[in-house]
Amino acid sequence: MGSGSRWAERLLESGALSESGRPLLGPGEVECQLLDGVDIEVVDSGVEGDPLRSGLLILTNARMFWVHQHSRSAFFLPLSSVSRISAPRKGLKSVFSSTLRLRGAAAAHSSVTLLLSFRGHASSFDNLVSQLGAVLQSRAWETLPAAAVNPSTASASTPSSHWNPSRAGVSGILRKEQEQWEQTDKNLQEAFHDLNALMGKAKEMVLLADKMRARLLTEGSASGSQQELHDLLLSVGIASPVTKESAGALYHQQLSRQLADFVGSPLQSAGGMLALVDVYCLFNRARGTELISPEDLLQACDLWDRLDVPVMLRRFDSGALAIQIKSKSDDEVVARIMRLVGDLRTGVGAREAAKCLGVAPALAKEHLFSAEARGFLCRDDGPDGLRFYTNFFKDAQFP
Repeated sequence: MGSGSRWAERLLESGALSESGRPLLGPGEVECQLLDGVDIEVVDSGVEGDPLRSGLLILTNARMFWVHQHSRSAFFLPLSSVSRISAPRKGLKSVFSSTLRLRGAAAAHSSVTLLLSFRGHASSFDNLVSQLGAVLQSRAWETLPAAAVNPSTASASTPSSHWNPSRAGVSGILRKEQEQWEQTDKNLQEAFHDLNALMGKAKEMVLLADKMRARLLTEGSASGSQQELHDLLLSVGIASPVTKESAGALYHQQLSRQLADFVGSPLQSAGGMLALVDVYCLFNRARGTELISPEDLLQACDLWDRLDVPVMLRRFDSGALAIQIKSKSDDEVVARIMRLVGDLRTGVGAREAAKCLGVAPALAKEHLFSAEARGFLCRDDGPDGLRFYTNFFKDAQFP
């Protein structure tokens, strides 16, 4: 990007990206529209530089992101600083070329004009302009926490960062706990009032689920009910699901990146691998009413080969499909199975392997088959079921 990135660093805010390359949204912030292949050029600011070329433009209800997927760089402009937008009249636009001017305040200047250019079908750009106008008119950022509007300064401006004498001592701790429980109870009552209120409170429910999950992890899983609650909370976590209406032609690409971000925590809790059917249930449960089809899920997983994400789709020889962490090594899994086989003289079945590896019995059986195919194990299909033993012929020395 060259000099273009230098002026962007001076005039725009730098945005953080997830491991899959999606922008990290603030509390209550949701995506409204996506458009790929957008150039951004600064005009009338006294700062020269090449335009930001061919990036992904993501419009939320608080900010406008420009993301370059290859260089993993992202910049954003708070919508609260936009004072005027101007698009050419329909009669002056080309079918395959459109522009949009944004006038507003920037990080280093009191006023700056940004020129957005898009080479593609005009209808896609018209949808972006329409969504931008609706978001600016609604001024949703005024009701969002400061972290969603300007994350870089939110931590320094929040009242909780200042010491309050009334919160000191044991009475202050009890008062704070009581206020948190009252706020939680209020959020629950408002969230379950009707479906619209539930969707409006989705972000608060996600944060509440994260807090409860963190508390369960610190307290341990002493009972089955705690483990069941932990598994339930693990599937909660998408307050702004990617939809075909907002992403358009980028739907499967952005769905793939969001899925890669989502499965990180479940994979860590499941030994690094989950069956694709389990991921489908967890992902749809987290998306709420924005359900996806099995075909969409499979297409999103197939795109991981072209995206730089930490997870992959695993296809076993039997045809079973699973999602696993890329850093998970088959040699490590085989070594753990071989140690288990050495400890158990009665052989190893799918149930014992599942308990050792921390995965589902169906996936443990696939690992046993893989170890057998590599010559480490041999099977015995007898009255006790399918059992696997060490293959001593693999390292045997014959005269």
